[in-house]
Amino acid sequence: MASAAVRAQVAAKWQESFNRLNRNEPGISGLMTFSEAWTLAIEFLKPRDLSDPAPPKQYDLNKVRAAFGVVGECRRLPVMMEVFLEDMRKSQHLITREVEAYMTLYESNSDPEAIRSLVYRLVEWYNAWKPTADLGPTMISAYTLAFQTHIFSVLPPSFARGIKAVVSATLQRTVSQSQDPQDRVLWQAFDTLSLIDRYETLIASIGYEFIESYVEETCAGKWSEPVLATLRAWMVDKIVPWMLYPFARGATNADEAKTMMQGVGSRFDFHMHKTLCNLRTKEIFDIIVDFPDSAGALQDLKECLARVDERADLVQALRQANNKRLLHPGADTKDILTHYVSTIKCLRIVDPPGVLLFKVADPTRRYLRDRPDTIRCIVASLVGDGESGDSLVDDNDPIQPLQQPEMENYSDPEWNPEPIDAGPDFRASKSSDVISTIVSIYDTKDLFIKELQVLLAQRLLAVKDGNFDRERRNVEILKIRFGEAALQVCEVMLRDMTDSRRIDQHVQSQKASSMHPTIISRHFWPALESSDMVMPGQFQILQEQYAKEFSVFKPDKVLRWLPHLGRVHLQLELEDRTLEADVPPLEAAFIELFSEKDVWTIDELVLRSGSVNRNAAVKALATWVDMHVLKEDSEGVFRLLSVAEGPTPRSRLQAPKPAETGELPPVMSVQQQQAEQMRMYWKFIEGMLTNLGSLPLDRIQSMLKFAPGYDRTAEQLGSFMEAARREGLVNVKDGMWRLGK
Repeated sequence: MASAAVRAQVAAKWQESFNRLNRNEPGISGLMTFSEAWTLAIEFLKPRDLSDPAPPKQYDLNKVRAAFGVVGECRRLPVMMEVFLEDMRKSQHLITREVEAYMTLYESNSDPEAIRSLVYRLVEWYNAWKPTADLGPTMISAYTLAFQTHIFSVLPPSFARGIKAVVSATLQRTVSQSQDPQDRVLWQAFDTLSLIDRYETLIASIGYEFIESYVEETCAGKWSEPVLATLRAWMVDKIVPWMLYPFARGATNADEAKTMMQGVGSRFDFHMHKTLCNLRTKEIFDIIVDFPDSAGALQDLKECLARVDERADLVQALRQANNKRLLHPGADTKDILTHYVSTIKCLRIVDPPGVLLFKVADPTRRYLRDRPDTIRCIVASLVGDGESGDSLVDDNDPIQPLQQPEMENYSDPEWNPEPIDAGPDFRASKSSDVISTIVSIYDTKDLFIKELQVLLAQRLLAVKDGNFDRERRNVEILKIRFGEAALQVCEVMLRDMTDSRRIDQHVQSQKASSMHPTIISRHFWPALESSDMVMPGQFQILQEQYAKEFSVFKPDKVLRWLPHLGRVHLQLELEDRTLEADVPPLEAAFIELFSEKDVWTIDELVLRSGSVNRNAAVKALATWVDMHVLKEDSEGVFRLLSVAEGPTPRSRLQAPKPAETGELPPVMSVQQQQAEQMRMYWKFIEGMLTNLGSLPLDRIQSMLKFAPGYDRTAEQLGSFMEAARREGLVNVKDGMWRLGK
């Protein structure tokens, strides 16, 4: 029973298939018609060899369409598609052979025309084997997939290099506005073979590289004006027309093309910003050096950083450049400070919240803090010592009080949270005052006040014409910055200079004198370099007469002379000539002694002038030897030339260079004053270490606070102890200090 049922089912199926193929025609006439149609369709679709010189067989397209219709009616199209695809696979070696020939030619001469010809040839193969549209999109899609799969499998890696050369040529022609009409045909061929989709990344990279080369060529070193607007216009005029070929193919109008290119256009715009940002990051050190002439580049960099997240790279590049080119012993402190000020101004343009400045400036601030002359350079700029035009302070900047760190005010309606890349130690600064930023390098402004006093003292003592307007103006400006209380000593110093001229005028009115001393208050001025020098002869008489008149005018005051300071204008009357000279007091003292006798030894001169330094004595005598007033007859023995002698062999003494007119008086620097004061406390330290043994630095610091007048920080004490260690006075091990053996 089962076998009979199966036979019946098979017979029914067979009859159904026969009827479908025979199309219910009488006999087998329908089947014969299907067979002829099948044969014609398969022959028409069978791939042919394009390299065969024989002309292709001509078909009646109406009959072919009718044959496709018969096959379709019989529902055999899927089978026909499989047969066609199988025939195509068997003929793929024809395409492979030609691909190998073209690629061999390209690899031998690297001529991109070989690639262009290969692409056109592959399109010919594709169109020659492509089924007609009558067979429907399914069969065409299956054919296209099979054809492209084979093509991509046989193309060697060097084909990508060739495609890059061909596409680059189209970009060059588009940019130079010399487009080849064949470029559009070429891009259509790429689209036909789906090469655009397959090599989309490569095509985009060609555009990226062209943008990079253009930005490097046209923008490198050009900082005075912003270039982003120019670059955007160039992109619209030159790059976008080329982008239409690969990325807006098939667009029928401008709006459609704009929509299709929205994503890739954004990527190209991003890459343009990134390229310019990278270029400016590499140039950032020189841009800062060139500021303010480089303001245009800073505006571009600000816009680029808003578009491209390269802030960390900028910080790293600038820190590395600073370490390599700036923060080393060969760089002058003034140059480092000038660059730091420019860095402050530049990074405030690029990043107003100050995060970048905070990250970049930290190594520079630490390096400046360790340099001994940093404070002096800053103070010299504050008091207008930058005659060469390199002052840290811009005359156009408003004068503001020093800004103190402020706590966050969250109730401020203009409060904003810290930027996302701010570190835990970052504190936003609302101050735009450069001086406040520089002074904040140190924990206290007391060091600046003391250095201000030293520098002001030097400048006041160097004034010859009695005009202190410049110094008075500087003090008024500094009072705004540091406060009036901090500048009280400076006010006293200015008043002393005015009082000194008034006192001298009174003394001169009572008894005229060729001496015009500067009288200052000892307790309010920085310490001046001391000396045991004694002025001899008429100079001593002048001092005594002036002191006598002064005591009459100021009976409650006593003059303490510093004879080694100042200048003396002399007129020397010799037997055959008269000379005038403007010399320091020691030179004047020596030549005065030669009025007593004509020959002196250097030891006698040193002893008579108050045991002055021998090197200073040699320098003073060399001045007169150089002026042919004295002659060194033998080593250490000098004779007055009352009558000029002819040229003599060169003296063993070397004449020093004349003192510069702008040389400042020898006021002790802050470091010298601190060193002198610390020596006063050495006895305390020595007693501690003798009685208590080894002590840590913080213990020494806490005990020294009981010493009268001690106000040093732990860092200053550490520097002093380190200097004592180098002299062998103390030793340190594991942070414990003890007396040296």
